[in-house]
Amino acid sequence: MLIFERAKDNAKGYKLPKLDVQEVDISQYLGEYYREDLNFPQVSELEAVRHYTTLSQKNYAIDTTMVPLGSCTMKYNPKINEELASKEEFLNIHPFLPEDYVQGTLKIMFELKEFLKELGGFADVSLQPAAGAHGEFLGLLMIAAYHRDRGNIHKTKILVPDSAHGTNPASASICGFEVITVRSGRDGQLDWEDFTKKLDDRVAGLMITNPNTLGIFENKIKEIAQLLHQKDALLYMDGANFNALVGMAKPGKWGVDVMHFNLHKTFSTPHGGGGPGSGPVGVSERLKPYIPVPQVEFDGKKYYLNWNIPKSVGKILSFYGHVGVMIRALAYILSYGKEIDKVAKYAVLNARYMHHLLKDTLYDPYPSSPKMHEVVFSGLPLQKIGISTLDLAKALLDKGFYAPTIYFPLVVKEAIMIEPTETESPQTIECFVDAIRSILQEEPEVTKARPQKTAVGRINEAQANRKPVFRASLA
Repeated sequence: MLIFERAKDNAKGYKLPKLDVQEVDISQYLGEYYREDLNFPQVSELEAVRHYTTLSQKNYAIDTTMVPLGSCTMKYNPKINEELASKEEFLNIHPFLPEDYVQGTLKIMFELKEFLKELGGFADVSLQPAAGAHGEFLGLLMIAAYHRDRGNIHKTKILVPDSAHGTNPASASICGFEVITVRSGRDGQLDWEDFTKKLDDRVAGLMITNPNTLGIFENKIKEIAQLLHQKDALLYMDGANFNALVGMAKPGKWGVDVMHFNLHKTFSTPHGGGGPGSGPVGVSERLKPYIPVPQVEFDGKKYYLNWNIPKSVGKILSFYGHVGVMIRALAYILSYGKEIDKVAKYAVLNARYMHHLLKDTLYDPYPSSPKMHEVVFSGLPLQKIGISTLDLAKALLDKGFYAPTIYFPLVVKEAIMIEPTETESPQTIECFVDAIRSILQEEPEVTKARPQKTAVGRINEAQANRKPVFRASLA
């Protein structure tokens, strides 16, 4: 059953509860932490500044070291982008201001939308989604609306490769679809035989990442799109790895029907710590009628929000979306101009250089497949010298580097996923590789005891997740 039918059923007979609001003295709930006098320590301004500066220096950030998290695209974010997004004229806009008062902001949004349409090869783009997973949710809502509009009530399945991001099957499930896993082949690409076997008349679409999560390009992407369309199914592309394609290829031209862009990755907005994000969605002509309202439009004289989209799936976010992220993204695109293809070229070059330096040190499970923006190794050989992938990651912290993504994707045992991005220099990549090699020369007991130089040493991560201990004191 699709999400629209579920929502209708869930809403039947539902009544809002009556609320009896009274004043409550919360002090009775605070127990021992409640004090009439909080008794904060008295310190000088100098002591406070030194305290917070010291704390900031304990962090690992892109401004202090390489952050090679695979699939995250933790690139350097030019400070001019921050300066522009932080201007008072943008920060102090009230979301209910009339359109006539926000023409500048609407122009930024419109121009960004047009650039994304061009870069992705799409018929239209919605800027509303607040993050990549939110973009997935929107894309699947539109796929559901497309099939509902055509009377395809039997289309209840979404195919998802086994190397997909975890949000892909989650988004499909939330939208009421049955998730069918398609395995990867020996070359790291979608297994063609398994795909064609599972592509029946009940399939509403396929969610694929290209380049995929293994850092490998799906060579049969056009054939995949054609076969799906023959079955009246649609192709969703996860745009998390668009950094390898920007300025070089347009997914819409391959037959992709819907794709989310990660502005906080490809188009340079800091996203460490869980935010902020922005996941605009590009659509083909098939899905354009279902795009969310409102859409930012321009009539030749004025920028405005178009609410007149009869078949729209509706509004999915309050107000205009994450405008600050949009401002940064437009600044990033304009700074490159016609040379924006350098983003993809150097991202791929850096990843391949990283692979070249490490291919004889770590194990490559897909040696015959060219690498794109990231490279996935297996840490299985590390077990022969008495350490694990986790040990290597922890030890890198003592060498001054943030650790790469580990144990993902799940199809690679002891996975080590490294993405240097286009903003790192060859010298930094070489230093990172030297750090790995030096760790492998250590005694296993030394490596297992790392990190020693961080504020917090080795912890039992499983126990920390299952039984977290939080301490707070107001005394």
